[in-house]
Amino acid sequence: MDLNAISAREEDRVMDNDRDEERDENTEESFAEMFEKSYVGGGKLEQGQKVKAVILKIGAEWVFLDVGQKGEGVLDRKELLDPDGNLSVAEGNTISAYFLSRAGGELRFTTRIGGSAGNAQLEEAWRSGIPVDGHVEKEIKGGYEVKVAGVRAFCPFSQMGLRRTEAPEQHIGQHLPFRITQYSEGGRNIVVSHRALLEEERARQREALRETLQEGMTVKGTISSIRDFGAFVDIGGVEGLIPISEIAWGRVENIREVLSEGQEVEVAVKSVDWDQNRFSFSLRETLADPWAEAERNFPEGSVHTGTVARLAPFGAFVTLEAGVDGLVHISKLGGGKRISHPREVVKEGERLEVRVESFDRETRRISLAPAEAVRAKEEEAKTMDDFRRQAAAELPKGLGTLGDLLKAGMEKKSKKKKKR
Repeated sequence: MDLNAISAREEDRVMDNDRDEERDENTEESFAEMFEKSYVGGGKLEQGQKVKAVILKIGAEWVFLDVGQKGEGVLDRKELLDPDGNLSVAEGNTISAYFLSRAGGELRFTTRIGGSAGNAQLEEAWRSGIPVDGHVEKEIKGGYEVKVAGVRAFCPFSQMGLRRTEAPEQHIGQHLPFRITQYSEGGRNIVVSHRALLEEERARQREALRETLQEGMTVKGTISSIRDFGAFVDIGGVEGLIPISEIAWGRVENIREVLSEGQEVEVAVKSVDWDQNRFSFSLRETLADPWAEAERNFPEGSVHTGTVARLAPFGAFVTLEAGVDGLVHISKLGGGKRISHPREVVKEGERLEVRVESFDRETRRISLAPAEAVRAKEEEAKTMDDFRRQAAAELPKGLGTLGDLLKAGMEKKSKKKKKR
């Protein structure tokens, strides 16, 4: 028997077993890694990390969350109560929460730090970026005094909102979330910002709009500011302009007579330019087009009282109803007298009775004439007709018409001239 050959085979068998065991260990490690990565986040949560969580169950004191980790997430129920003490969420809802700590198999989360949290928690909130609850106490030089977790903090005017308000006192007494932007001197110097959280939310909304916002859509928004040339509308993540020409079907002289800041409106998206951050909206396209019924409301021959909207060298534009204007040509103004400009006989804002002479729906043009002048002309024509009829009735019978008499008279005069 060859002992050396047996020894070699035994050595190969042992090595094969070692390789099999190594493969099994690697397989177990790989499976463990895959199991760990199958959860959202794929690893250990960092303190202050923001996650999306699904509400599994709402208890008397705690809310239990599915956060995609092996441990169970818990959140203080009080954090999800509205100002009236009612729950603002339901089981199955998805919320955003910040990771605080891990104890055994339990993961503690918060939506923001508040209540009786001490300086240690506030410092941790500053380091991790976790929002804190704050109560705006009063207005002070340069900003507001805000109470966060029982500790005084300062919020500059510029950090209270996305834009500065003309009535800073409106924030006093409000409970708002803040981010601690400065923490020093053991908590004796704390600066907070509400604007930082608003900007983060706005950035999230903007990214969502990138996927959905298209020209031709109708969206809801709020008038954020008004200028002489138009009104700016905030649709949540994006602010765009309604040009003055797109506010109404009719002519708008003063935008503030039509719109006000804070007013909710529905607008049509006219143009979208993400690169230049320019967005244009139209309010009038969401309103009923007055020309759709104009031909029925203002038929040819009808008489209406309108307002002189504007004057031009060639005539006066008269508003019959909002968005529907007609033109009185200069040749029809002046009561038969020749004028060089409509301002000589009418002025803007004047009420004027007019008659519709023609209506062109295709070009949206209505030709008008002063009703008084038209009536005077008609009365003159009627008087002439009555005179002719009366004169004809008074002529002796057999002499023919008035025209015949005139013709006969002319012939007599002609014969007398020939005899001479």
